[in-house]
Amino acid sequence: MPTDNKSRAIHSLKSWLFTPATKADRFGRAAEVGADALIIDLEDAVAPSDKQKARTAALQYLELPAGNRLPCALRINAPITRTGIDDLHSLLDSSAAPDYIILPKCDSPGFIGMARSVLDEVAKTTEIIALIESASGVEALPDIVNSNVKPAALLFGAADMAADLGATTTWEALSFVRSRIVQVAALAGVAVMDSPFFDIGDINGLKRETKAAQALGFHGKCAIHPKQISTINAVFTPSAEEVAKAREILAVNQKGVGSVDHQMVDEAVARKARLILDRAGIAA
Repeated sequence: MPTDNKSRAIHSLKSWLFTPATKADRFGRAAEVGADALIIDLEDAVAPSDKQKARTAALQYLELPAGNRLPCALRINAPITRTGIDDLHSLLDSSAAPDYIILPKCDSPGFIGMARSVLDEVAKTTEIIALIESASGVEALPDIVNSNVKPAALLFGAADMAADLGATTTWEALSFVRSRIVQVAALAGVAVMDSPFFDIGDINGLKRETKAAQALGFHGKCAIHPKQISTINAVFTPSAEEVAKAREILAVNQKGVGSVDHQMVDEAVARKARLILDRAGIAA
C-alpha cells in the first residue's frame, strides 16, 4: 500500500523522472523541476563496475524519512540476473522504503509474485511496477495483470521493445504494442506509464509523443532529462475548464438523465469525467 508521502493515487502521477543511482546529488532535482515522481535507476543507466556504488547510494537515500520527498520508484536490475538478485537482497536487508519497485524485463507473473512475497516477509509496503519491454512480456500481459498478485502499474519500455522486435523506437512502429499495454491495463484497472522520449533536444517531438500517449490512454510518461518534465506535465494536467466541466457532468449524472453543453450525460460520459478528476488528483 502507498506510504504517507504518497497520498495521491498512482493514476494521477503524470511525470516520472529517471535519475541514475550514481548521481545521488541529482535526486532532489526531480522535485525542483516539478516531477510527480522520481525513478532511481540501478539498471541501464549504471555501468556494471558501478553497480555496488549505485546500490549503496540509492538505499541510503531511500532510508531517509519519506515525508519530505517525492513518491519514489527504484528500478532494479532484471531479477533473473545475479545483479538483480543482489539489488533485491540489499533492499530487503535495509530499512529503505521505496514507494515502488520497478521490475525490468517482466514477462511472467512469477517475477511479481516472487517480489511481493519477499517484500511481505520483511513487512515492506513497496508496490510493484511491471516494466513491459519484450515481445514475451506483451504475450504474457493477461497473465501478469490477472495473477493473484497484480502490479500497481505497467510501464512501457520502448528501447528494449524495439530491439526485441527489430523495430525503430518511433511512435508508429510501436503503436500496436502501446495500444495492447493500455488495453490490458484498462481491463485490470491498473495505471500505465509511457516510455521516455529519447531525443532530449527535440521538445516539439516530445510534445507530439506525449499528446499521443495521453490520447491513447496512458496516465503518465517517463522522462530522462529534467527539461522534459514541464512538457509532460502540461500535456497530462487537465485544465481548469476540463475539471469544472467534469464536476458538472458528475453532478448532473447523480440526478439521472441530463445534459451538459448540449451533450447527453450517460455513464460513459461520467466515467470519462471521473478519469479527468482522477488525473487531476481530485476525488470524484
